[in-house]
Amino acid sequence: MELGKIRNFSIIAHIDHGKSTLADRFLEITGAVEKRKMKEQVLDSMDLERERGITIKMQPARIEYKGHILNLIDTPGHVDFSYEVSRALLCCEGTLLLVDATQGIEAQTLSHFHVAEKMGLKFIPVLNKIDLPHARPDEIAEQLCELGGFLKDEIYHVSAKDGTGIEDLLDGIIKTFPPPEKPKNDKLRALVFDSYFESHKGVVAHVRVMEGELKKGEALYLKAREKQFTAKEVGFMTPALVSKDVLSAGEVGYVVTGIKEPGEVRVGDTIIEAKEKHSNVKALPGYQEPKPVVWASFFPTDQGDLSVLGDALSKLRLNDSSLTFEEKNSAVLGRGFECGFLGTLHLEVTAERLRREFDVDFVVTNPSVTYRVTQKGEEVYISSAANFPLKHDRERTEELWMKLEILAPQDSMQDTIRTVEAFEGAVGEMKTLAGNRLSIEVELPLRQMVSGFFNALKSASHGYASFHYEESGWRDADLLLLYVHVPGDRVEALSRVIRSLDAERDARKIVDKVKTVLPQELFVIKIQGLIEGKILASASIGALKKDVTGYLYGGDRTRKMKLWKKQKEGKKRLQEGARVNISPDTYLKLIKM
Repeated sequence: MELGKIRNFSIIAHIDHGKSTLADRFLEITGAVEKRKMKEQVLDSMDLERERGITIKMQPARIEYKGHILNLIDTPGHVDFSYEVSRALLCCEGTLLLVDATQGIEAQTLSHFHVAEKMGLKFIPVLNKIDLPHARPDEIAEQLCELGGFLKDEIYHVSAKDGTGIEDLLDGIIKTFPPPEKPKNDKLRALVFDSYFESHKGVVAHVRVMEGELKKGEALYLKAREKQFTAKEVGFMTPALVSKDVLSAGEVGYVVTGIKEPGEVRVGDTIIEAKEKHSNVKALPGYQEPKPVVWASFFPTDQGDLSVLGDALSKLRLNDSSLTFEEKNSAVLGRGFECGFLGTLHLEVTAERLRREFDVDFVVTNPSVTYRVTQKGEEVYISSAANFPLKHDRERTEELWMKLEILAPQDSMQDTIRTVEAFEGAVGEMKTLAGNRLSIEVELPLRQMVSGFFNALKSASHGYASFHYEESGWRDADLLLLYVHVPGDRVEALSRVIRSLDAERDARKIVDKVKTVLPQELFVIKIQGLIEGKILASASIGALKKDVTGYLYGGDRTRKMKLWKKQKEGKKRLQEGARVNISPDTYLKLIKM
């Protein structure tokens, strides 16, 4: 295909701003998908994506329109998938900046806009949902002009739902976006921007050919992973796979690798010819290994289903190489798996997919984060609170901080700032934006960000705030291990890492929660919240009372006194060897609290 006829573009949009619906209209109007096969959110292959209105996995599509080839790469909208978005943008020369005319610009959209701007991409600003009665196109257009430096007559007004303005937008893509640049080298370099696994084909990689040609049957090499393979099939997506012999520079398509280990093909890797693996052909920039930032443990409700849960996680990882897991053991819940995720939404989506696609019944513990601890001069990373060392066993403790950009209505500014400060955040620069909006720069410990910050922010702003985050770096932290002790045992699963300033408050809070959930025993249960071996909070659950004299009637009181004395001695012996066995059901209640 002639380079001048190719347009590679992406869509930047926040969750639920209509990027999947816009992609549907492109496919429908250009005839890329037959009308009888058309359905909503064609590029979102999972039922979960359709139900929740979010994009989890990118699905590229090649569209033919007026003699041009338009390669559309739809991208995830959620902050957890920012790395995938950046790889998709590297494959493009232009991007549609899609904004909901009823909601305005959100933090995630603004963040991705800045990334694309640094890459030098061309933009087409688009206002969607103009058909809705509560749309505010003039006000939102002002926001776009202020934040993106656009002119009002550059902004396209469309309705992805009913097709208004879509053909004009397609014409604008051809007119505004440049074709791929002529390659400086004829040696193959192709960027992997997504992949999935098929049992017969192995890993199928989605690629943009930057230089050279990608040929069927050719011996190829993954530069970062140092893995050789043969291209069993190459072609492009419409979004159905269409096989061809060669993909040329500038084209977007797929290659069937035949590799059976999904972790060997990673987003951001560079494919070169195998014969050039020892030459000076350089990898394309920006490759990163997936790095989990949130951890949670999955336990089967029936221990007999451990292998079923393990198989399900292994199969899920075939299509999600950023998911990590390893087997662990809990004194309360038995054997399970500790899993690492890119963020809390990634965790939530993974749990939902396991339930739906594999019909597995399991429980998930509260999410935790990784800490960097120096012990005997050596740095160790600890992701489980139960393994967090005591203060005298560590020389230095660091935690990861995040830099956030929050967009919120001006009238919720005070509540938003109070929420940030309640989660140990530091408020930085604030800017007033068009349309009664405020941009607030914030720095926050990741430990607090995964502990309900998003829900608290939504409540403070009545649902109108959004935020984008990126790593700010490791900082020294004054952290302590809080654990709970009940008669006979330390409850490892309820351990948590807290700031020393909050020690007494958090200890009291968790002790009170445990007290409301634990059932009574025949002896007094003493619950203690401890830090560094020091009891900071305690509570007691009274023993069950039994009337041992209930069957007596009349007669001398001496008989009752003997029975009461015998009961008292029995309770004393019971208390001395007291041990509380927390059942899985009780523990689950504690997790939910």
